[in-house]
Amino acid sequence: MARKAYFGPIVDVSDDRPLCIHSGVCLRGMPDVFDVRRRPWTDPSRAGTPELADRLREVVGRCPSGALRIEEHHSHA
Repeated sequence: MARKAYFGPIVDVSDDRPLCIHSGVCLRGMPDVFDVRRRPWTDPSRAGTPELADRLREVVGRCPSGALRIEEHHSHA
């Protein structure tokens, strides 16, 4: 299964569901972004400020399985 991408204004999040061990780190770390009752369950648009994007990077960085990854936006200046 391929990674699924969720798009935000500052950073995107990709997810590889088969890798997930359901530790809940993401759900507890940023419940506004990660909510299993919502479809799609991941919404990085809710991390629309630089401070929230930094928090999202930190939470995703703690994903123990590596199922979640931050995909940085790269400007083409």
